[in-house]
Amino acid sequence: MAVNSPRPGVVDRVLRHDNGIVLSCVLLIILGASWYTVTGIGMNMTAIDMTRMAGPVGNPMQMATEVRWTPTYVVLIFLMWWVMMIAMMTPSAAPTVLLFTAIKRMGPDKSRASRLSLCFLTGYLVAWAAFSAFATGAQWGLELIGLSDGPMMTIKSKAFAGSVLIAAGLYQLSNLKTACLRHCRSPAQFLADHNRPGAYGAFRTGALHGAFCLGCCWALMLLLFVGGVMNLYWIVGIAIYVALEKLMPRARWLVPLTGLALIAAGIWLVANLQIAAG
Repeated sequence: MAVNSPRPGVVDRVLRHDNGIVLSCVLLIILGASWYTVTGIGMNMTAIDMTRMAGPVGNPMQMATEVRWTPTYVVLIFLMWWVMMIAMMTPSAAPTVLLFTAIKRMGPDKSRASRLSLCFLTGYLVAWAAFSAFATGAQWGLELIGLSDGPMMTIKSKAFAGSVLIAAGLYQLSNLKTACLRHCRSPAQFLADHNRPGAYGAFRTGALHGAFCLGCCWALMLLLFVGGVMNLYWIVGIAIYVALEKLMPRARWLVPLTGLALIAAGIWLVANLQIAAG
């Protein structure tokens, strides 16, 4: 007995339904993470307050309060970084998640395409959880050696801030940056090479995609130490730039130009410090 294949209109409706579910979940994650970031992520001040109080690069506003790194505070700082990374990175990952959904819908896993897409997104965000743990340790270390202001969570040395800018600029010009960005800019090729069946396969593929994005953007994220970890201007600015890097593959001038601009800004900051000292 012949089995009739689904009509194109039915397939289109199913694909739109799956994409709608996944996109709604992605938007809820972005909105929730953004709201949590703006409201201060459990801190005594909101991100809006800390943005208003931000001082010049390398010279943050001094506050009388002190920070004690208790286990509770460590968890809070980790959540601050992770939620902030979710808000900043999920928008640029959305096209890959939707493409992953469409691919799964046409294969043997079509009955659970939406759930597998959420597994993929979970893997992606777990990769950024690893970075958040590293950033938490870096923040604690910088405060311990006196290079970062605890309450404002900002580098308080112009020389060190300039060095971070230069290092980030050099990384923009590196071969590793170029290789990782190539994977982020070509989601179809990435999924063709690394797509795996099942829930674990989806999680693994998402984590691998997150690792490539991490390799592409980690140095840019460390710039938050320069401008202020909770400074909304820097958060939004870096998030927009990251999206432009990934979604404008033909703008090959963008990455090297940004690298040169960061190097120039870092040299200018250090040179001005030397001039002032002289």
